[in-house]
Amino acid sequence: MTGSIRLPKMAELVALELRRRIVRGELAEGDALPAEPELMAEFSVSRPTLREAFRVLESEQLISIRRGARGGARVHVPDGSVVARYAGLILEHRSATLQDVYAARTVIEAPCAGLLAGRRTTEDLDRLRAALAEAEALIGDPSAFIRAHLRFHALVVELSGNQTLVVLNGMVRDIIDRANWSHVDLDAGTEENVQANLSGLRAHVRLVELVAAGDREGAVRVWRTHLEKAHEYLLGTKPMATVLDLLR
Repeated sequence: MTGSIRLPKMAELVALELRRRIVRGELAEGDALPAEPELMAEFSVSRPTLREAFRVLESEQLISIRRGARGGARVHVPDGSVVARYAGLILEHRSATLQDVYAARTVIEAPCAGLLAGRRTTEDLDRLRAALAEAEALIGDPSAFIRAHLRFHALVVELSGNQTLVVLNGMVRDIIDRANWSHVDLDAGTEENVQANLSGLRAHVRLVELVAAGDREGAVRVWRTHLEKAHEYLLGTKPMATVLDLLR
């Protein structure tokens, strides 16, 4: 049994080539694409076909179109926030619980702590210690502290060196951040909140010590325990709350 093979439209081929140039770094953030007549000549296409290709790239947020005399198509390098937003929509549609999201966070972040301990550099340790000092200085300000706290978590994943895990982390990070902020709004300054922040800070301190020592297993163990305790605190009495509940 044979089926027909759909050939790509010319606009899709133009979009594919321009996308490749952006991904390969031949076109940088903020660069202007060549003028329409130049691109039409290069690809031997009509203006409507070129503009259809632009619409494809614009929908992927790889370019933006500016109108007017100084207008044209401007390049945007791939951004994980696009994936994160779409992932959030899928999780909402599937009625994923926050418990699901937190479990995924542990699966992603805990191994990153081990990877970091195994590959840490002097620069990595300097960045971790600077982030730690920032959080310590803000412990009395719940809102500022949670921002520093979340930056530290993102830094652990970033410094793991695994770009796939960085992207996967970005897909759930927005939801995690929202959950943290909803908790800050509810109980900032309460004794429970103060103790939770101090406990989290101690875990961060311990992680930096283990990373500096190159203790991969210890780093994974401490970070997993920290995440599980944080999730228990953040979920509270609503373990089955959904992502959609959070965004309402």
